Amino acid sequence: MPISDLPLYQKTIVLTRALEQQGEAHDLFKFKGARVLDLPALVIGPPTQWDDLDNALEVLDTFHWIVFSSSNGVRAVEARLQKMSRSLANNTNTLKIAAVGRKTAISLKNIGVVPDLVPPKFVADSLIEHFPFKGKALNILIPRVQTGGRTILAESFGDAGMKVVEVAAYESSCPKQIPEETAKAFLNREVDAIAFTSGKTVVHTAQLMLQRFGHDWQHNLDEINLISIGPQTSLSCKKYFSRVDQEADPHDLEGLINACIVSFN
Repeated sequence: MPISDLPLYQKTIVLTRALEQQGEAHDLFKFKGARVLDLPALVIGPPTQWDDLDNALEVLDTFHWIVFSSSNGVRAVEARLQKMSRSLANNTNTLKIAAVGRKTAISLKNIGVVPDLVPPKFVADSLIEHFPFKGKALNILIPRVQTGGRTILAESFGDAGMKVVEVAAYESSCPKQIPEETAKAFLNREVDAIAFTSGKTVVHTAQLMLQRFGHDWQHNLDEINLISIGPQTSLSCKKYFSRVDQEADPHDLEGLINACIVSFN
């Protein structure tokens, strides 16, 4: 197919994923003909301390379920287990594992773990809807981001009578600045769409735009399509930008790319 026939030909897309997670997204957007610019609105790092996670992992065999809502949580838990000469792949058969989202499930499979539950829609609400709530005495471990993020999983499990332990497995913070090439593209009105992959990327993008462009920063988003990966990200877009132009369905990277394409039609 000629490049001029690709659906995102001559479109400049800004990606807001964490820098270490940009690779696949870059490739897929470029495959559709887009010019891709980075605005890594998340910096993934360790939590303030590891004690809570390590203590939970020491007694992992006392939990019935461990629920992962991101690949970051999977990587953090596996790394801490490796320090204990253990692995998720070598745990007792009594521990079941749930993953919110295709990418989280792939991260588990990459370390030899096939999740017991992946909801059909890649959002926490869908996991709750399809979770086997029978048996009120279940113990559930939820490794999660230290600050921000939703608490709906823990609240719903708690309301169902389960014992829930939430522990910080990683932290996601705001980077110091917008990359210069991306900032210039905003100033030159070259950006056609921004792809947001979480509510935090929305919040941090607003902070970075204010820092770089001042109190009139929102004018730099005029005529730029704002694309959200899912319902909670869309809510953040509406809160900080007063709009969202398209939401991915399914709520994954491929859905995000298709939403970008649809937004230009």
